[in-house]
Amino acid sequence: MSGGAGPRIVVLKGGPSAEREVSLSSGTECAKALRTAGFETVEIDAGVDLPDRLAEARPDVVFNALHGRWGEDGCVQGLLEWLRIPYTHSGVLASALAMDKEKTKAVYRREGLPVVESILAPREEVEADHVMAPPYVVKPFNEGSSVGVYIVAAGSNRPPVLGPQMPGVVMVEAFAPGRELTVAVLGDRALAVTDILTDGWYDYSAKYTVGGSRHVCPAELPEEIANACLDYALRAHRALGCRGLSRTDFRWDEAQGYAGLVVLETNTQPGMTPTSLAPEQALAAGMDFPALCRWLVEDASCDR
Repeated sequence: MSGGAGPRIVVLKGGPSAEREVSLSSGTECAKALRTAGFETVEIDAGVDLPDRLAEARPDVVFNALHGRWGEDGCVQGLLEWLRIPYTHSGVLASALAMDKEKTKAVYRREGLPVVESILAPREEVEADHVMAPPYVVKPFNEGSSVGVYIVAAGSNRPPVLGPQMPGVVMVEAFAPGRELTVAVLGDRALAVTDILTDGWYDYSAKYTVGGSRHVCPAELPEEIANACLDYALRAHRALGCRGLSRTDFRWDEAQGYAGLVVLETNTQPGMTPTSLAPEQALAAGMDFPALCRWLVEDASCDR
């Protein structure tokens, strides 16, 4: 314990993943909010010396603002469990499970949540020929923030040429048309449905560039679709064993009605930047950003 008047919070940000820049932004914003909420706050750019930095900082709670592999896939969570330092967001198992998109889908299927067809395939096979009838999407099965996403259009004669950042095994997923919807879950409450409007694909740039997308919260949807999104997000959060804050993404094809709603994935470390979705939903539910960060600190644990 820090021995001060209140708990000392260490905000972990940055790190070595492909989402480093997003994490730096998230961490900086969260640290500002925590100071506004009255916490003594230290920021750490997480690297291989993290155990030593934590020993020096002696935090009462770690606020995990890391994104992507290592910070979001159970590795840092395991370190914090070993050090017995309470931390925000999901634990080891939920973090590792949700980062693996194909294993997440297996959980969704057992829970009865609607998903689109997908397979894991070696990248050389994916680049050699269509392994699924177009349209389909190719992406890493263990990254976030739309890192490394390729869309193969209907009628395409050629398979995709994947960039060097793509792993040896990739996920190939049937393209889900329609509107991009998302729901944040805080504790045991699904907050709201947001409709994400962009000029094209909701890619990395659209997610993290000011003006890259427009968010309508609450989304203007038929009641049964809005209620289904809220229900599915809460069920996904619970089935994966998430803790604290998560965000589940959907596609809805209006032409198919209720049958056109599918669950895409669950993010256990949603972005906490000025353009991020979960803080907007929390605000719509009456919780400003400092209050949201305070809630996450108070929810922190190292027991699972």
